[in-house]
Amino acid sequence: MVHLARLLQFSDSTLPIGSFAFSNGLESALQTGVVTNPESLLKYVDLILRQTARMDGIALLHAHRAAVVGDYEAILEADSELFCRRVGEEQQMMLTRVGKKFAELVLKIMPSPMLERWLDDIKANATAGCLPIGQALALAHMGVDEVEAFVMHQYGIASMILSAALRLMRIDHLDTQRILFTAQGRVEGDYLAVRDLSLDEMASFAPVFDVLVAHHTTTHVRLFMN
Repeated sequence: MVHLARLLQFSDSTLPIGSFAFSNGLESALQTGVVTNPESLLKYVDLILRQTARMDGIALLHAHRAAVVGDYEAILEADSELFCRRVGEEQQMMLTRVGKKFAELVLKIMPSPMLERWLDDIKANATAGCLPIGQALALAHMGVDEVEAFVMHQYGIASMILSAALRLMRIDHLDTQRILFTAQGRVEGDYLAVRDLSLDEMASFAPVFDVLVAHHTTTHVRLFMN
């Protein structure tokens, strides 16, 4: 029971790590008409979850496995490979800023020597500090298995986008909860699709999303950091 309670704590959308400042491209999607209503928002969330599973999700699984066996070099490799594949300065900023804050938060709550070492390397600019890697280290330390860690990460991405949607478009909490419930139905399939892939196989083909990321950097009116 304690295990589940703590897992729920770290998956809470109110976790104070700064994710509220990011929309994962939704702001530009609304400005350009890619997202216009709840139906297109669901399609957008679905796209991001698919993309994230095949990028961040793979890195998280490798980092989690490395943390379980104490292979710190493999953790750094997963961090580097993910950071290099995330296109766009704002996407990299989101991953690393929230990743560092997550590590700092967790270390205030519980001791974790490997997570502390990782945070020291972030501060020394020896590693990028991507959020999925920090999540993998913390959850492995807590005894959370890789499936639960993957599910928690994917939930957090969907929750981040839908939280932003409430502030950016005409939509209510009932619609966002419906979208969240529907979108989470794909998580098992996504896990099964990526669990055996190597870091070299991390890839995502989402050109519209990449254009939206680029568009946001030139927008004059912005509520979010990406």
